[in-house]
Amino acid sequence: MSPLTFSTLPARLSRSKTSAFSLVEVTLALGVASFCLVAVLGLLPTVLKTQQASTGQTIANQVMTVILADLRADVRLPPGQASKEQASGLGLHGHWAQVATPDTLYFTNQGKMTGTINGSPPADAALRAKITYLFPPNSSTSVATIVVSWPAPADPATVVPAGSVQAFIAVNR
Repeated sequence: MSPLTFSTLPARLSRSKTSAFSLVEVTLALGVASFCLVAVLGLLPTVLKTQQASTGQTIANQVMTVILADLRADVRLPPGQASKEQASGLGLHGHWAQVATPDTLYFTNQGKMTGTINGSPPADAALRAKITYLFPPNSSTSVATIVVSWPAPADPATVVPAGSVQAFIAVNR
């Protein structure tokens, strides 16, 4: 008997031995792929909410840094000298002495101050910063809490904001 070779096999037998995916295997592969896609799309709202909160916190921390730098730059002036801060800064010069009156500032998404101190929120305001001056422990140290919240129209005293960042500062002047 002669050995079987590919050329000696019947044509029908050789076609049935070729490799291919069956319809069941293709269906199962598509089912697994679609299940994975649905799982990834299900995570999308959570990822977007986390990214939005992260962006808000980053901008709020930048705003807080600007406010802190402005308050640190507020020097004690000798009697009779006027502040030249109105040309630059946030306009908070001398507010340390007004312990009972907090200041409210408004900022855009780019971290730029908008509107006036203690005014109503302007249309382009995205963040609200409230600076509460506390009784200083001594004459050369000033103490305050800064709360930056967003969105700006939401007053944290009456409504729970979407997010907020808070800091306690002590400036030795």
